Amino acid sequence: MSGRAFLFGDDVDTDQLAPGAFMSGGIEALAAHCLEGLRPDFAEQVKAGDVLVAGWNFGMGSSREQAAEALKHLGLAGVVALSFAGIFYRNAINLGLPVLVADDLADVADGDAVELDVEAGLLRLTQKDKTLSLEPLPDNLKQLLADGGLVPHLKKRFAAARREGTAS
Repeated sequence: MSGRAFLFGDDVDTDQLAPGAFMSGGIEALAAHCLEGLRPDFAEQVKAGDVLVAGWNFGMGSSREQAAEALKHLGLAGVVALSFAGIFYRNAINLGLPVLVADDLADVADGDAVELDVEAGLLRLTQKDKTLSLEPLPDNLKQLLADGGLVPHLKKRFAAARREGTAS
């Protein structure tokens, strides 16, 4: 999927991703205010296929899964960062939002044309003719993402087990 890079720094917390003042408004309201404290036009500018690129400790703070859900709702192809807070990382995977770790993001600029290849673990900077290798996801997490997240993945597994007459 191709889009643009939206560049953020270190320590972006879940309160920026899903502001507490809008928690009662549902995912539509949260997504509309996602990251507005850091970049007021983010939710209006982001389009399907865009990639959020960040520094260290992305998703730190509370364990609210709505932080990852807001990004997915906005249509991001995924998030690439130097590191992730553990709970955010797992929430994102469980919700079907690809999150990949990069060793170096110095070549990425805000607004760069990018393509995220989750299966291969690559971020292509298409106008710069550069490709960044990302830490590969294990096959089980790739499958979970391909199925749309944890709940759809489990439904698929349980349905297959019922068809086969097994309890796995």
